[in-house]
Amino acid sequence: MNNGKPVIYQMLPRLFANRNQNCVPNGTIEQNGSGKMNDITSKVLRKIKDLGITHIWYTGIIEHSVQTDYSRYGIARDNKHVVKGKAGSPYAIKDYYDVDPDIAVDVNRRMEEFEALLVRTHDTGMRVIVDFVPNHVSRQYISDAKPRGVVDFGVGDNRNRFFDRDNNFYYIPHQLFAPSIDLGQGNDAYVEFPAKASGNDCFTAFPSPYDWYETVKLNYGIDYGDGSKHFYPIPKTWFQMLDILRYWAEKGVDGFRCDMAHMVPIEFWQWAIPNIKERYPHIIFIAEIYDVALYRDFINRGGFDYLYDKVNLYDTLRGIQCHNVSAAQLTHCWQTVDGIGEHMLNFLENHDEQRFGSKFYAGDPSLVIPSLVVSAFISTGPMMIYAGQELGEQALDAEGYSGYDGRTTIFDYWSVPTLRRWFNDGKCDNELLDGREIWLREKYIAILRLCNSEKAIARGRFFDLMYVNYDNPTLNPHRQYVFLRSCDDETLIVAVNFSSESCSLKINIPRHAFDVLSIPEGDCVATELLSKDMMRKNISSEKTFDTEIGPNDAVVWKIKHKNVIDDDKKSSGNRGNNSKKR
Repeated sequence: MNNGKPVIYQMLPRLFANRNQNCVPNGTIEQNGSGKMNDITSKVLRKIKDLGITHIWYTGIIEHSVQTDYSRYGIARDNKHVVKGKAGSPYAIKDYYDVDPDIAVDVNRRMEEFEALLVRTHDTGMRVIVDFVPNHVSRQYISDAKPRGVVDFGVGDNRNRFFDRDNNFYYIPHQLFAPSIDLGQGNDAYVEFPAKASGNDCFTAFPSPYDWYETVKLNYGIDYGDGSKHFYPIPKTWFQMLDILRYWAEKGVDGFRCDMAHMVPIEFWQWAIPNIKERYPHIIFIAEIYDVALYRDFINRGGFDYLYDKVNLYDTLRGIQCHNVSAAQLTHCWQTVDGIGEHMLNFLENHDEQRFGSKFYAGDPSLVIPSLVVSAFISTGPMMIYAGQELGEQALDAEGYSGYDGRTTIFDYWSVPTLRRWFNDGKCDNELLDGREIWLREKYIAILRLCNSEKAIARGRFFDLMYVNYDNPTLNPHRQYVFLRSCDDETLIVAVNFSSESCSLKINIPRHAFDVLSIPEGDCVATELLSKDMMRKNISSEKTFDTEIGPNDAVVWKIKHKNVIDDDKKSSGNRGNNSKKR
């Protein structure tokens, strides 16, 4: 984590490079098409890197259940009744050792195409993250690509018991799987007996349409009947999952985004992550986690490098944008993760969340600047964006299984309008973009590049200025937020404005900040890093730091300590000059 601040770009290749302008809701792959890994060329990757990206998270690489028939390639056909959407969920894994055939040009060489994409990404100077989905598998897990000696999940299970330490699944003995959905008729029907527990800890044979009925919960040695733990000797599932991690690590991936990590016992992570890092120390582990109370344990005990900070920072920023939550609550956000802030992965969008520009969130993607600056600059931890976010994608389509809900579907064959026009048949230019989209992408470039070009952001210290500005008549603590980032001989004064009106701030900086961060006081020429404006400023505990901020905007003033001239030195210098004139 000392090699700079990770800036992650999440993409689903199936969506990212799909050129089809005429997708139909609930369309098949023949109707709507699918982006391919080969479409993500070196030119495309260089353009992504230009945003300031250091890592790409390729979502949906590992083979998952789909309604498309690939049986002619030796891939077992899935029953459509337990697949969500025509394209299926990337998190209903069907074969941990294989690649999704949808995103391959030559299905028989799909692993080779992924390996080539991995090489291209590395050659461009970025690292690769893939999903590790440890909590659940597809209802019809069948691996046709498993290495010699590997046994499929569920083989050898005692199906007459709800729990057995060496079962892979949890069973509801003597009951037929009967969710509240249509399971078909006759030869088309999906039949499961005895029923297996569903992935969202649904331990009945009767999941609802809102449960993860398309998945089966994996057993790591916890008997959910009485809460007892059976970790010694080590359960079979642990070894199987470690083998999968080693398989992809050997391929050359640089990190794993671990789906629903908190639904897997921390003892497994405590065992597995050091096992992987012993041989592959560079690999990072990112936990999708939604419980602040577990943060410190999953870092300190579990061994994760980074955690989603969804229920803390993301939810607060969304509340500020949508629900009149006070910007002063951002102080509570960093206090909540004080001491572990460098491990927090911040984001405004991902495949689970509604698009920032959608009517369900901000309604206008151009309002993103203050939220983006806070997310990207509040800590040295990673920043992540979701493909199309940089173009203001608003998710205006009702794609099929996914209706009009402000999200970009992960279940349907579809193309994303803003990405399709930016991609422009591989040209990756601005030719088909409108003015707002071009402006917004340039804003993202300006902000994301600062994450690593400015050492105060990449590795500097943080100082919250709100406590000395609550009674500041020029600053509304409910709409503006101000803080410092400082490293060595440079300090950044960051101020964001969530208001629809511009403001003229006179920011108080306390004596304590100068002492703690070793900042000299006096006059200097400061550079505003987003606009490139240069102005003479005063940075002092005795005088305010004055700045203008436009509506829904931010400023980042950079001060080099060597250029700060204190009042005593100025006076002394003036006397010296005057004496020489005499």
